[in-house]
Amino acid sequence: MSLTNPTEETIAAIASAVSPGEGAIAIVKVSGPLAKKVVSTIVRIPGKQEWKSHSILYGYVINQKTKKKIDEVLILIMDGPRSFTGEDVVEIHCHGGLIAVQPTLEQVLIQPNTRRAFPGEFSQRAVLNGRLDITQAEAIHELISARTQKAAQLAMAGMDGDISNAIKKIKNQLIDQLSEIEARIDFEEDLPALNSKTLFADLMLIRDQLNQLISDAKQGCLIRNGLKVALIGSPNVGKSSLLNFFSKKEKAIVTNMPGTTRDLLESDVILKGIPITLLDTAGIRETNDAIEKIGVSRSHKALLTADVVVLIFDVSQGWTTNDQKLLKQIPTDTPKLIVGNKSDLPSQDSGSIANATMSALTGEGENEVIMKLLKICGANTTSGVEIALNQRQLDLVKDAVNAIDQIAEVATQHLPWDFWTIDLREAIYKLNEVTGEELTEVLLDRIFARFCIGK
Repeated sequence: MSLTNPTEETIAAIASAVSPGEGAIAIVKVSGPLAKKVVSTIVRIPGKQEWKSHSILYGYVINQKTKKKIDEVLILIMDGPRSFTGEDVVEIHCHGGLIAVQPTLEQVLIQPNTRRAFPGEFSQRAVLNGRLDITQAEAIHELISARTQKAAQLAMAGMDGDISNAIKKIKNQLIDQLSEIEARIDFEEDLPALNSKTLFADLMLIRDQLNQLISDAKQGCLIRNGLKVALIGSPNVGKSSLLNFFSKKEKAIVTNMPGTTRDLLESDVILKGIPITLLDTAGIRETNDAIEKIGVSRSHKALLTADVVVLIFDVSQGWTTNDQKLLKQIPTDTPKLIVGNKSDLPSQDSGSIANATMSALTGEGENEVIMKLLKICGANTTSGVEIALNQRQLDLVKDAVNAIDQIAEVATQHLPWDFWTIDLREAIYKLNEVTGEELTEVLLDRIFARFCIGK
C-alpha cells in the first residue's frame, strides 16, 4: 500500500466480522471523494429521503445488471472531515452472513475509480488526515484483538490519547533541556553558565520515566498476549484433572489408567485477568507403546516452547525418581512451578519439594497455585498498569533511553555541550516516531499491513 495522497481514490471493504448464519448485521464501508456517488448509484431510496451528513437512509441495494434487489439496507452518511477517516464515508448496513454483504461489496467495487481497501487503510487515512495519531490507531487494532477486559481497558487508554500524551510530556522535557543547551552554545557570553551535574540529574529523572513505561509495557504484553503454560508430570498425577478444573470444562479424558492422554490438549482460560493457554501434555515416562511415544515426544517439545512449566506430582505417592528426572528436563531459563496434586488424599512427606499443593478434585489450594503461577512470571503486578506500549512503541522508547544513556558517557568525559545535543536530538527523534511525528510512508505501510481489511 502506498498512499501519497489517499483522498484521490475511493476505497471499500466489509467492515464487520462475517460468518455464515452468524450476526444480524454486516457493514460495507466506503471512504473517499466518490463515496456518496458510488453508493447512490447502486441503491434505490424510496420517498424523499435526503443525502445529508450524519443521517440514516432506508432502501435497497440493486444489482446493476439484473436490476433485482440484493438486500434491504440502512445507509449511514458522514461527510468529511466529521468521519473516521476525515473523508466522506458511507456505510451500508446489510443483513448478516455472506449472501447479502458480498454481492453488495461487489456492486460497490465495479463502480469507476473505486477499489478494495488494503489492510488497515481506513485507519491509515485517519492518521494521514489528522483524525488520529499513530498510537490511537494502533490502540483500535489492540481493542479489536483484546482477549480480556483489562486488555480492552489498556486499548481504550491508548485510543483516548494517554500513550501519546505521556510520550509528548516526556519529549517536551527533553526539548526544554535541548533548548537550554543550544542557547548556551549560541549565546554563551550573554547567559549564565549551565550546571552540568544538575542538567545530567534532570536527564536521569526523565530516563526513569521512560524506564517506567518500559516496565509497564512488559506487564501490558502479559495482559494482551497472555502466557503459554505447559502442565507436565508422570502419568496419572492429575494433569488432565487440573486442566479440566481450571478450564471449568471436560476438555480431557480422565481415568485411573496411566497414559490416557496421548497428545497435547489446549485450553484457553483467564486467571486474574491474564489470558492463559494451558497445555495438557502426555505423561512423560519410558514406554513401548508407539502412540504414547509420540505423545511423550510432543510433551518434550512443549517444554521448550512454554513460557511457564508447571510440574505436577502426586503427593499421595510422594516425590519419585521420575519426578526428579522431569525436573531436570525443564530448561533452566524457563520459570517453573512444582505443584503437589491430590492433597485430599493422605500424603507422603513432600512439603519441602512442592511450591504449592492443591486438589483438582475439591479445588482446595486453587488460589495459592494461581497466585504463585502468576508471581513467578511477573504477572501478579498488572493491576496498577494504566497504559502499555506495544512492541513498536517499546522498541522506540528503548532507543530513546539508550540515547540518554550515551549522554552519561559524554558527561563522564566532560565533552562540550555540542555532544550532549547529538544524543538529545536522537532521543527526541525516537519519541516523535512513537507518536507518528517522524514516520515515513514505508513505515506507515508496514504498521497498517497488520490490521484487518475493514479497519
